Amino acid sequence: MSRIVKIAAQIVWTVAAVGACTFIGGTYGLAHHGWLGAIALGTVGFCLGATLAAFPLTFLEFLSAGL
Repeated sequence: MSRIVKIAAQIVWTVAAVGACTFIGGTYGLAHHGWLGAIALGTVGFCLGATLAAFPLTFLEFLSAGL
């Protein structure tokens, strides 16, 4: 049972991190650079979100250090 909860938490974290970073990048790109910026910064956000999803402890360390 705990293995299922762990896998479910990893899936939720991955979807949230990738989705949030892609959304923020795309929104910022659209607001400041138009459609091309939305595509470019959305892609950058996707890559950043995938990195955050792969290394969640590193992300938490950045948060606790105050970036």
